Amino acid sequence: MQIAPDSKILFIGDSITDCGRTQPVGEGLFGPYGNGWVNVVAGLLGATYPSRGLRVVNMGLSGNTSRDLVARWDRDVLQLSPDWVVVMIGTNDVWRRFDLPLQPELHVRPDEYRRNLETLVAATMPRVKGLVLMSPFYLEPLREDAMRFAMDECGAVVRELAERNGLRFVDVQTAMDRLVADRHSTYIAWDRVHPNILGHTAIARAFLDAVGFDWGGAES
Repeated sequence: MQIAPDSKILFIGDSITDCGRTQPVGEGLFGPYGNGWVNVVAGLLGATYPSRGLRVVNMGLSGNTSRDLVARWDRDVLQLSPDWVVVMIGTNDVWRRFDLPLQPELHVRPDEYRRNLETLVAATMPRVKGLVLMSPFYLEPLREDAMRFAMDECGAVVRELAERNGLRFVDVQTAMDRLVADRHSTYIAWDRVHPNILGHTAIARAFLDAVGFDWGGAES
């Protein structure tokens, strides 16, 4: 696996990452990682690579957009001195355009979304060993759907930034598309955004694949 022993891995994003994690820092006792995909990742890393001493921190925050991440990046990421940073953001950047259409001050348009991610990447790359960018997703198989189309636009931005900067990219949308190919989206997420454990496990698996997790269980 690509994550070295004794690494501190910080996950950050919105409610899909937050999932009830401990505040103000998602680390420690009593379910600190919440009940979502970060918790699944932490469990699999600890069980598969017990001697590596991998440290997981969840800094997801419900309702966040990329604009919010920029505002709290120094305090909630850089000051915690992680070795790896994993970012999945964009759902609310898109969603606010649709559920709060009359409050444009809350909307993050694609050009600002790109600038925000570029700011985060530039601030983080020189200070970490690994930076992983994960696409946002929407559990809607019809790609012409307005919200799915807008989410795919954000996903394309994330992919392009990752490729341009030589970073690991996780295509979470494709992982979710595989699920909705066989089951209705409401089976995985009642609102097509907040997944159940099936969806969270798919996110965790997509991330772990991107960092070379050994599903055979070898500690290597």
